[in-house]
This record gives sequence, C-alpha cells and structure tokens, in this order.
Amino acid sequence: MSPFFSFVFLLLYILVALAFMARALLRPHREPSSRMAWVLVMFTLPLFGIIAYIFFGETNIGRKRAAKYKETSSTIGRYTDTHPTPDPYENTEARHAPLFRTGQSISGFRPVGGNSGELTKDSVDAIDRMVADMDAATDHIHVLFYIWLEDVTGLRIVEALKRAAKRGVTVRAMADDLGSRKLIGSEHWPAMEKAGVKLARALPIGNPLFHPIRGRVDLRNHRKIVVIDNSITYCGSQNCADAEFRVKPKYAPWVDLQVRFQGPIARQNQWLFVQDWMAHVDEDLRDLPRIPPEQSVAGGVIAQVNGTGPTVRASAMPEMFEALLHAARDSLTITTPYYVPTEAMQSSICAAAYRGVRVRFVVPKRNDSWIVAAASRSYYHDLLDAGVEIFEYPKGLLHTKSLVVDEDLAMIGSANLDRRSFELNYENNILFQHEALAQAVLARQEEYIADSHRVTIEEVEAWSVWRRLWNNTIAMIGPVL
Repeated sequence: MSPFFSFVFLLLYILVALAFMARALLRPHREPSSRMAWVLVMFTLPLFGIIAYIFFGETNIGRKRAAKYKETSSTIGRYTDTHPTPDPYENTEARHAPLFRTGQSISGFRPVGGNSGELTKDSVDAIDRMVADMDAATDHIHVLFYIWLEDVTGLRIVEALKRAAKRGVTVRAMADDLGSRKLIGSEHWPAMEKAGVKLARALPIGNPLFHPIRGRVDLRNHRKIVVIDNSITYCGSQNCADAEFRVKPKYAPWVDLQVRFQGPIARQNQWLFVQDWMAHVDEDLRDLPRIPPEQSVAGGVIAQVNGTGPTVRASAMPEMFEALLHAARDSLTITTPYYVPTEAMQSSICAAAYRGVRVRFVVPKRNDSWIVAAASRSYYHDLLDAGVEIFEYPKGLLHTKSLVVDEDLAMIGSANLDRRSFELNYENNILFQHEALAQAVLARQEEYIADSHRVTIEEVEAWSVWRRLWNNTIAMIGPVL
C-alpha cells in the first residue's frame, strides 16, 4: 500500500474512531464512568474497541420491540390495582411509604395488601409446590424463565404444563432464547407446542452479526415469573433447573430462595408477563390482569412488584436498592451472587454502616464468573473499613438475591447487585412489608451466614499487590462489562 493510501486509511480510521467516541460520550442515561471506560477501550484497543462498542456499547433491543414495550407500558405499566382500600398506602408503615412510592414510579404498581406469602423450604420444595399448583389450575398458567434446562426439574415443569394444556387450561410459556437455548433446541419444546402450550422465545438471538441493527446481542430477559389463575405467583432467584445445575457442576449446588404468594400481587407479576408476551407475540392480553383474584387474605402481606429492563428508565433498579439502603435504621442483610455496584450504591452501603446500622453482606466464596469475582473483591476493603460484615458462602453458588431491612421489610427477586441487572436485563423483584415473612427470609440468610467464612480487613490487606491490581483493573472496566 502506498504512503498516500496508508495516510488516507489512517485518517479515515481516526475519523471513524472519533465519531464512535463522540457517540459514547453523547449517549443519554449513561454514567460518566461508563463513558470514560468505553472511550478508554476504543483508544487503547483501536479496532477491537470499535467492534465491541458496535455489539455491546448501547442498550438497544431494536426499534420494533422497543415500540411494542412502549405501547403496552402505556396501559400495563400505569395500571392501578382495584383494591378495597381507597388509599393503598393506608396500611404501610409511614417510614416505608417513600420506598413503595419509589417502586410505584418504576412500573406504576401500588402496594397491595390481602396477600399470603410463604417461603419455600428449598429448590425441590419450590418445584413441588409449583407443580401442585399447576396441576390444580383451572383457567391459565403463565411461566417465564431465564434458564430452563432439560433436567429433572425442567422436565417436571414441561410435563405439568403439558398436562394442564391437555385438560383445557390455557398455558403460555416463555423462555429466554440464550439462557434456555438447550431446551428450546430440544425435542421437548415442540412437544409442548403439540400438547397445546403456547410458546414464545424472549429476545430471539438469530444471527449475531445482524444484532447491531436489530439490537444489542447480550440484552436478556432474566425474569423468573410463574402466575397461576391470576391468583398465585412465585418470585425469587430460582430458574427452572436442578440445584445441581449440571451445565456448571463444579459450582453446584445453586442455592436459591423462592416465595409463593397468593392474592392481588399475582396480578402485578401478571402484568409483567403480559408485557413481555405482547412484545414478542401478536396476542392482546391486556384485559387478563384486570380479573380480580379469587382469594385474598385479610391484612396479610403488603407487596409491590418492581419490573425493570432496557425499556424502563436506566436508573430504576439502582434507585430502588439505594432507597432501601438509606432507609435502614437498625439492620440490613444482603445476599447476592454478583456484586458490581454503581458508585452511589457502594457509598450507600458504606454510609449505612457508618451511621450505626448493622450491615451484613453475603456472597458466594466461589463465583461462576471470574470477572465478577475479581470486581466484587475490589470493593471489600472500603466495605470492611466502613464496618460492613462480609461473609463468603462456601457450600455452592449462593444464587439468592435478597435484602432485608430492619426485620420487617424485604425485597426478593431476580435482580443482582450488578450493572447487568441494573442496565441490561429484564428483571422482576417483589418488595414486601410483613414482619413474619421478612423474618423468615432473614432466618434463611442467617443459615447462609452460619455456614460462611467471615472476611476480615486483615485478610484483605494481606492480599498481594498483584491480586489487588487485578481486582481493581477488572472493576475499572466494570461499566463496560
């Protein structure tokens, strides 16, 4: 190549690189650290950085699907529950009302009472309860899973859905196209359809090379939703898979937490399912969640669904978590498998400890993501220095996502305390006020803590320079990851 053409090529490349850097800097709803990280990647890894930005740099699910979500949000997201109490906040503690109002600003759901809530014993018990409820269903069953495997658990749910469909129950099943790709590609997926189950793939992958046009390839539906007869719903961290999780056996067992709710809260999870379904399937289900539940409990659990994702404001989930962290007065117990926080969230946890709140933080000792493990540990010193108690759970991958505030308020669901859950995944959590149920979740967290190793600041300070350099380097590019 002649010097002239080499110069022209270099000039064109510089102009293209500057254009992408400018785009990264001008994108709305992005933290300064994220903008800086992308500019740094494109500057230090010229060609690779631009290609990476094309595929992973922008939160985009495609204009057509985004328009469908926006259309359904106008009626579903702003849905007001039919509730016998004129003021939905009448029975909430005054100090909790601002937290529920923060949640209401996300999906439009008000807190509702009249619910029962029961923490399942373990993963097997959760599936046993689901199958029993599915076998008792009379009108419809809706399920959505991020990971649905063709193992014992996965096939138990497959068979329960097939049985329900054959006896005339309307069954709709949705699975993430990446997380559940093995089941979707197996003989069991068409067998469900043949049995009468209506199926949908969430965020279909297709040809990854075309994704920069259709939307970002790694945006996923991470929700775990089960709704039965508009009255029963399950919420927690559990996917449709055995605890042994044979796709990653060396990290097993997966340790999850699941709550079975019955009452009006089921309709809020129903709205999320309907919204996801209508974004992928040409079927109007908007009237379905308006059907009142058959049963409710006097008083009971006051609960609210928080549904977030790429088509919801980018700050929604971090705002919810940070509001809970700032609300704690006496105690705060957090379990999460993945911790890559925003700066504000890290500061909020430290601030809670500084003001005298007992903060306990439980994470797995061995993480299935070496990147997340390194990034998480880069935050340990500041947390410990503030007085946060950190516990590493050694008996498998602690997959539970739970937060208990002052022993009477809790949030459980699918969202991790990491940037992927905050910005890239569709997630569903339930915030609830109920002393007995919150303390049941806390008791489960206490079991994790009893089996865990407590990390001390002396241990962290004894880490080698190379280990600290590695952890901090990985954390620095966290906004890109």
